[in-house]
Amino acid sequence: MDNAMTTSTRRNLLKSAGAIAGGASLLGTSLGATSEVRRQLPQVKVAGYDYDRVKGIMDGRAGIEGAEVSFHYEDIYSVNELAFGDDKPYEVSELGLIPYVNKFINKDYRGYTLIPVFISRVFRHRNIFVRADSGIEKPEDLKGRRVGTPGYGMSANTWIRGFLKDEYGVEADDMQWIETTKSSDAGELSGSGWSAFEPGGESPYFLPEGFPLKPGPAGVDESELLLSGQCDALITAITPQAFIDGDSGIKRLFHDVKATEQAYFRKTGLFPIMHVVGVRTSAIEENPGLPMAVYEMYSSAKQIAYSDLETTTSLKVSLPWVTQEFEQTRELMGRDYWRYGIEANRKELERVMRYTHEQGLVKRREDFLNLFHRSTHNT
Repeated sequence: MDNAMTTSTRRNLLKSAGAIAGGASLLGTSLGATSEVRRQLPQVKVAGYDYDRVKGIMDGRAGIEGAEVSFHYEDIYSVNELAFGDDKPYEVSELGLIPYVNKFINKDYRGYTLIPVFISRVFRHRNIFVRADSGIEKPEDLKGRRVGTPGYGMSANTWIRGFLKDEYGVEADDMQWIETTKSSDAGELSGSGWSAFEPGGESPYFLPEGFPLKPGPAGVDESELLLSGQCDALITAITPQAFIDGDSGIKRLFHDVKATEQAYFRKTGLFPIMHVVGVRTSAIEENPGLPMAVYEMYSSAKQIAYSDLETTTSLKVSLPWVTQEFEQTRELMGRDYWRYGIEANRKELERVMRYTHEQGLVKRREDFLNLFHRSTHNT
């Protein structure tokens, strides 16, 4: 459950929130309440990937006044499995957004309550791969073709199916879907919330009868499926091992991915959301101020990441022209391009709810605000 990368940061209860860089008050109250805070929730355990935008949490520059915050490295396979299971060891956890939406609507899951911290965002045109000899040169060529994927319900796949329909007129049922039983990055689908096939063969989704989706051969990952000729294309968040290895038999559908993704942003204003942050609901019941305190902590950590990218004294990222890339990104997407909060992400969240319903991943369309703690609705 808990990997080696664990950092604890202790907060002195005698200091004000303003005296600590990036500090946020747990209950949003005066210092007189800090003894109650220590009694109720002395520790806040945070789980997720070690992005630059959480480094401030990991090293203590951003935290929560009145609590001891510890960061625990977990990949998305682990956090989803833990959060959707019985254990729920973390007060705060990164979660796959689409799997959470599925569980919330289809299974009445309420183990974690979301806050509008969209910790992982990725443009996904880069994640369509094709066999080099398939004859697939443009998105419309995917119609009628066999498409492999390690997890039909992945957040990435949901966004890709969405833009294929919206931008290119390619519907999900225009393709013949094959879901692999394993992925080439060694991740397992069990417990991930991604798979269309649960033990016993029952699908957790609400696809129309006859929808072209079937499981792939046992033990064959998406890379092997493509290279063996059992599918023509791959749609996946995972970069196939064959592509990483430089195999000439696989290529990206979009040749100039960066230009394509930037054009998509200019047209739509969408920066696709993959993962979100949730706060364990039982912890909120004990400390109603926790969601906003966590939101403020992540917001402070993000500002620290921006500051690190701005510095030219010494580069903190191992790319020679990272400063220029940062400046160009801000010119295109705005200064706070990795935006948190409800209002700034309304368009993306509404798109998520539409896509999950249109694609048969959920049984009804939900108001996205119902997924987020009410204290964050005005962010």
